[in-house]
Amino acid sequence: MSQTIALTGATGFIGGALAQRLAASGHSVHALVRPASVHKRPDELDIRWIEGDLADLESLRRLVRGADAVVHCAGTVRGATRSQFDRINVDGVKRLVQAVGEQQPAPRFLLLSSVAARQPHLSHYAASKRQGEIVLAEGAVNTAWTIFRPCAVYGPGERELLPLFRWMARGIAFLPGAGQARFSMLHIDDLAEAVVRWLESENTPGRTYELHDGHPDGYSQQDIADTVAKLRAAPVIRVKVPAFFLKALAAFNLVFALAARYAPMLTPGKVRELSHVNWVCDNGPLNADTGWVPHISLAQGLEHTLWGKTAPGKAVHAAQEKRKKV
Repeated sequence: MSQTIALTGATGFIGGALAQRLAASGHSVHALVRPASVHKRPDELDIRWIEGDLADLESLRRLVRGADAVVHCAGTVRGATRSQFDRINVDGVKRLVQAVGEQQPAPRFLLLSSVAARQPHLSHYAASKRQGEIVLAEGAVNTAWTIFRPCAVYGPGERELLPLFRWMARGIAFLPGAGQARFSMLHIDDLAEAVVRWLESENTPGRTYELHDGHPDGYSQQDIADTVAKLRAAPVIRVKVPAFFLKALAAFNLVFALAARYAPMLTPGKVRELSHVNWVCDNGPLNADTGWVPHISLAQGLEHTLWGKTAPGKAVHAAQEKRKKV
């Protein structure tokens, strides 16, 4: 059934993929776009664009007016201080929850958070994502809400992990820290499909779900390098980056960012996130409640990301949509 979806973050990596997937599923998409990002709007998508930002309550009211559901994936992963993260990841959620609560009836609300919210003490980013979840749960009194906590999401166009993957494709893997961490991965197409399945489901209010690619024990840094080595049919040299070097580099980067007034990615908090030993997720509850199952393995997803091979999930999703229209 076609719905009207209010979407934030539609010019970013995750939001852009969601916009394409939702439009392809026949939904009417209303997307928030900052004036400075108007040039990033994809012209080929049939989307109603609402100019504004998360600091502008009136633009958020225009965004959610008449919507059946709100998908909030706008956020920031870069910052030097807690306040830089909170302005977007906490205060933005609060205003959007207010705008949604004013609607009668209120649309359903899906917040795309992060698995980092499991460990809010590690970084300003993790703390802001956890606080954003709390703001939603406490503020959405008359709104049916759901939280997704995806793990590391990757795919074409992603900017944080892609440089590391490209170095591996060239034959060099930089392995930060002690290398003991295990983490889950998720291809962007599978995340987009999970959102579609959530829209089709009505039994998820007040739930928080983790998402990953179906590999139950997650991966190590060596596993990623091994996978790329098999794909390129050539060895990948492993270069260990000592924890003390990362910590020193992050500390210097933070001081420089504060002086130059820019939002850094590598900070002491980010190093603590990278060093945390367990970012493995559990798909069971989401599968039980919505029937969503990921289709893209790590090898398939990396091949798609690095060499442009069509992800098998796209064919699966296209076939599902075709069956719905018959």
